[in-house]
Amino acid sequence: MQPDDSINVLGGKLSACSTDPMTGFFRDGHCNTCSADQGVHTVCAVMTKEFLAYSKYVGNDLSTPRPEFNFSGLKPGDHWCLCAGRFLQAHDEGCAPLVNLTATHQRTLDIVPLDVLQANALHAN
Repeated sequence: MQPDDSINVLGGKLSACSTDPMTGFFRDGHCNTCSADQGVHTVCAVMTKEFLAYSKYVGNDLSTPRPEFNFSGLKPGDHWCLCAGRFLQAHDEGCAPLVNLTATHQRTLDIVPLDVLQANALHAN
């Protein structure tokens, strides 16, 4: 598997999201994607207490360590390649995490409008 073009939602080169914890569909620190990425893990999101609680509530516990998958669990402040659909769902529910636009893959725009991403931008990217 090769990642799709590494272009961000602003049209520039895709920046790294996080290597600590290591994130991404390819576990390369980037929110790259490909056709095998059914969840579209393309939004570089900054975890918050509210979002982690919401994610757990809707069935995706990202905060509990899972050593069998080499996953230490996420905490507020961690950057993570989040599924675009889950981000949009959290946005609609009023608990979307902040987004690093330069590290969010352009394929996100197939699911989340750019103005929604910009409204949740971490800073002026």
